[in-house]
Amino acid sequence: MKKTLIGVLLFAGVLMVTNGVLILQAGAAQISDKDIELMRKDIRSQVKQLVAANMQLTDAEAEKFWPVYDQYAAEMKKINDDRLGIIKQYADNYGSLSDAEALSLTKRWMEADAATVQLAQKYLPLFEKVLPGRKVARFMQIDRRLRLMIDVQVTSQIPMVGE
Repeated sequence: MKKTLIGVLLFAGVLMVTNGVLILQAGAAQISDKDIELMRKDIRSQVKQLVAANMQLTDAEAEKFWPVYDQYAAEMKKINDDRLGIIKQYADNYGSLSDAEALSLTKRWMEADAATVQLAQKYLPLFEKVLPGRKVARFMQIDRRLRLMIDVQVTSQIPMVGE
C-alpha cells in the first residue's frame, strides 16, 4: 500500500511538473487557455483516481463520500483558478514587476493558500458525517500530500522575482 501511494504520487508529480511548465509557457502565448483547461481537467481526474486507489472505501462509504468529495473538488477548483490567474499574471509580467505588483501577487497567493486551508476546515465535518475518523484523516493526508506536491512542482517552475 505504502509503495503504491508513493509511486502514484511520483507519477502525479511528473504530471504536475509538466502542467507547471505549460502554465508558464501559456504566459508567453504558447498554449491556449482551452488547452490548459483540458490538462487541468485531466489532472483533476488523475487526482480523483489517486484518492480512490488509496482510500479503501466500502461500497456504502463510497456512495456517501464521492458526492461530498466532488463538492469539495469543485470548490477547490475555484481556488486553483485564482492561483492560475496569479501565475499567468506573474508569467506575463515577471521581468518588469514593480514592488507594488510583486507584493500584490504575493498577497493574493497567500490568500489562496489561506482559502485552501479554510476549505479543508469547512469540509472536515462534512467528511466526518460520511466516513469514520481514520478514513477522514487518511483522506485529509492524501489530499494535503497531493496539494503540497502540486505546489512544489508548479512553484519550482516559476522564476524567482527579479531573475
